[in-house]
Amino acid sequence: MVTIEQVMKEIEKNKRICPQPGKWKELYEMLPNKKRKDNGWDPPLPLILAAWWDTPALLKMHRLKEHIEWASREGCLEKVYNFLLSLDEKDWYHLGD
Repeated sequence: MVTIEQVMKEIEKNKRICPQPGKWKELYEMLPNKKRKDNGWDPPLPLILAAWWDTPALLKMHRLKEHIEWASREGCLEKVYNFLLSLDEKDWYHLGD
């Protein structure tokens, strides 16, 4: 059984921040039970498109962690973890990129 700690350890390798926008969108689409909430979504959307350029790395990291926690609560953490393991290093945005 995969834990949030294992997933976070994988994410933090090689100064990773989050998946590149296209891959982050794929991850988000895996999350079940998304729903409209006020003027947004629960869980919140990935920080891609226009938000990609205006959002600091720390906030991107925090948003990805929210997605990991959602996956854990909704029973798809292992699926998300396997997806993250399948990414090439070029599919990640890194500190300093």
